[in-house]
Amino acid sequence: MVLRRVLLALLNNPQLIEKLSESRPIRAAARITASAITRGQLGARRAARDLRPGLSRLRDSFLGRTESPGRGPGAGRGTGRSGRQ
Repeated sequence: MVLRRVLLALLNNPQLIEKLSESRPIRAAARITASAITRGQLGARRAARDLRPGLSRLRDSFLGRTESPGRGPGAGRGTGRSGRQ
């Protein structure tokens, strides 16, 4: 509990935060973190780009457009209640 209060008091000191942010270990950690985030974002974009053609084929297959062009969902079901008594 006491350690927690001491840490909070130190972390609320703007001069200490400034000094720590200029230290080599903190700057190295920030650089590594930034590069990991950037690599992750680039990897996600590449993966999404590579998946796009397969997803389009899957969508078209699901909607039945690859076997019979021009037929969308609901085609061939009739016009509702006409013909029923």
